[in-house]
Amino acid sequence: MSETTLTVILALVKCIFALALVMQIVPLLIWAERKGAAYIQDRPGPNRASILGIRAAGLVHTLPDVIKLITKEDVEPGHVYKPLWALAPVVAMTISLITFAVVPWGDQILIPADIATGVLGLQDAYAIQLQVADINGGVLYVLAMTSLGVYGIMLAGWSSNNKFSLLGGLRSSAQMVSYELAMGLALVAIFMVYGTVQLDDIMQIQGQSIRNWGVLLAPPVGVVSFVLFWVSAFAECNRNPFDLPESEAELVAGYHTEYSSLRFALFFMAEYANMIVASAVTATLFFGGYNVPFVNGEALRSNIGLVLIVLGLGGAVAFSGASALAFGRRNRKFYSALPAGDPRHREWKFFTAAWGAAALAHLALAGLGGSGMLADLPLLTEIIVMVTQLNMLVIKILIGCWMFIWVRWTLPRFRYDQLMDLGWKYMLPIALANIAYAALFVLFDANVLGGALYGAVP
Repeated sequence: MSETTLTVILALVKCIFALALVMQIVPLLIWAERKGAAYIQDRPGPNRASILGIRAAGLVHTLPDVIKLITKEDVEPGHVYKPLWALAPVVAMTISLITFAVVPWGDQILIPADIATGVLGLQDAYAIQLQVADINGGVLYVLAMTSLGVYGIMLAGWSSNNKFSLLGGLRSSAQMVSYELAMGLALVAIFMVYGTVQLDDIMQIQGQSIRNWGVLLAPPVGVVSFVLFWVSAFAECNRNPFDLPESEAELVAGYHTEYSSLRFALFFMAEYANMIVASAVTATLFFGGYNVPFVNGEALRSNIGLVLIVLGLGGAVAFSGASALAFGRRNRKFYSALPAGDPRHREWKFFTAAWGAAALAHLALAGLGGSGMLADLPLLTEIIVMVTQLNMLVIKILIGCWMFIWVRWTLPRFRYDQLMDLGWKYMLPIALANIAYAALFVLFDANVLGGALYGAVP
């Protein structure tokens, strides 16, 4: 196999993996949105739908939603401009997904020379970058793609030929333009200190020390940039308190009022995909991305046995606790009220067995780490490091997504004038002042203004 052919195959595999990663988190977020809203509002939330008696704490409800949206009648109003009306949800979903292309989910997988030459037909060891597109202007690409996301909403608002939809599209265009300025300027300060806009280089710098993470960078540059970027991300994703483009109290459903079935589902999923991408970019720029705190990729590789022991024992403890909780569910009043033959009585047995098996698997993982069997399996070591780094990135993404959910069900919606005031009168001047301070940090001795980058100087 030639290196060119291998590069093409790997590019295709990485594209599919990135797409699958985002789309697999979307159903989980829909469930988390419902359960999170229920907990915050002190109500049960979804807990009735089941498969063979397994309700999975409401997670099963997502499956009927998918079937409903796929099979529901696709109503095409006669007054819409159909070419752009049909294109709008596709644009919204596509832009949401392709933005993830530059986010790295690990440093690399190094295929040893013996496997590269014997199996792949190459002449030397081969390094696979764990990133769909490693381009020089990685974050500039993110900003460019997020700015294009407004076109899907604008096209939907205009082509629907509906006054409520048109107002939603107008609101979205003004909102996104306003907050993209603050978002871009917030990142300018970070780029000035790091000295690069390439996400892979930023990850390597952050891997040298936790003090190089963006949120801790050149105090208070990092903190201010993070707050500005995170608030702007809420506006870019049209999430409460910035969901004025689809404000149901005023605009019915805003820009997607005229959509149903799978077309509406594309807008619906695009919002959650935007949340995932925004959380991934935030984690990458400000919280170390795939880097494990205090441990970079080289440290993971050199101490892979200890890593497996920690992961194995930690996972065993976590899943043992989950098994105990599942076992304890059998005494809940909900089950005592069910008829004796109801299949939902088997639910606690299923989860106790599943979590218990996971605990045993993690103990086996710890045993593998303690046995030293990985010393002669360098490729397996690389895969374990990749999985560890990917899991760390996913954990940070899920924390960011939970913040989106938490804020939505906690804060009231802004008025339109408050939205504009916040973006133009407060966030924009603060972003400019932050850039000025970052310039001083770069111009003068970094140690005077807050500490230089540790282990890597831009």
